[in-house]
Amino acid sequence: MGKYLIRGNYVGDGVKGLMAEGGSKRRDAAKAAVESVGGSMDCMYYAFGDTDVYAVADIPDDATATALSLMINASGAVSVNLTPLMTPEDIDAAAAKTPSYRPPGG
Repeated sequence: MGKYLIRGNYVGDGVKGLMAEGGSKRRDAAKAAVESVGGSMDCMYYAFGDTDVYAVADIPDDATATALSLMINASGAVSVNLTPLMTPEDIDAAAAKTPSYRPPGG
């Protein structure tokens, strides 16, 4: 199970729905969506600026995260982006690997 940062922006009718339902009901709907794919939501916060909502969720794998993102984006009410999060130990493991690469023209 991997952790993902979810960033979302309400668009069109999504803004109207948020205003009509309130933040708690939309949080519960987001939590239910994550749970419907076998995940769990750690936290969710609303913000103003470039992004309307931030959440951190545990999602089983990249394919499941992609399915969740596609399902939500297809609604047309919310535009979401999912970013996989890595632990310091994940970076340690990556730094210990020695890939080979020839740059262009090299």
